[in-house]
Amino acid sequence: MNFYEHTLILRQDTSPSQIKQTQEKYSKIIESNEGNVVKFESWGLMHLSYLIKKNKKGNYLHFKIEGKGKTIDELEKNEKIDKNLLRYLTVKVKKLDLDTDYFRKNEDQIKN
Repeated sequence: MNFYEHTLILRQDTSPSQIKQTQEKYSKIIESNEGNVVKFESWGLMHLSYLIKKNKKGNYLHFKIEGKGKTIDELEKNEKIDKNLLRYLTVKVKKLDLDTDYFRKNEDQIKN
């Protein structure tokens, strides 16, 4: 089994219920293709570096996956036809970092 980090960017006008449905949809695709979602993070609405399909912001979803290559192939095949997605990226990693939350607000940052 290989380890992957998979990030999705959804349109800025996507509702919270649609975000939840998208998360469940892709989690089911992963699990039905011999994969396992080790960790899921919703990074929220963030500014994009440049306009993508006339969107300035996007909702980020991040999956840490354990699976095979065919799991990722099936996942990306479904993402190509999803109209709510702006971009997706899959990176194969040697080891999953489950401890670090990169987009979590620290209490020290909030006070300053």
